[in-house]
Amino acid sequence: MKRDPEVGSTANVEMIVRDEDTAAALGPVSGDSYPAVLATTRAIALCELAAGKILVPLQSPGELSVGVVVEVKHTAATPVGALAKATARYTGRDGKLFAFEVVVEDPGGECMRGVHKRAVIEEKRLLEGARKRGP
Repeated sequence: MKRDPEVGSTANVEMIVRDEDTAAALGPVSGDSYPAVLATTRAIALCELAAGKILVPLQSPGELSVGVVVEVKHTAATPVGALAKATARYTGRDGKLFAFEVVVEDPGGECMRGVHKRAVIEEKRLLEGARKRGP
């Protein structure tokens, strides 16, 4: 990392919820039935992308950031066709981790809030570790 982000820095990521972004799309994995609303996992992904966006310009060549901790409350359902917007705000370091307050909003207001922490690592090291675990 060239330097740490400024505390209070923010970034946003938004998307229109599609059928493939819903909990219902995950049903075939478990064989269970879920509603056609924004999946918690997809909302978390938006939070990760928003937080990562803050770190990207500060990373050195060969570095990337990865999600390590996610603690969120998903408090409202977002329907297909609605705009979901994640905002991450950098709150400082937690040891080696970069900490963020994350919020997801839709046209009805806030639907998710929590904390997300990321680590900055060498991409080469990450891929070598993944290869050791893979088929």
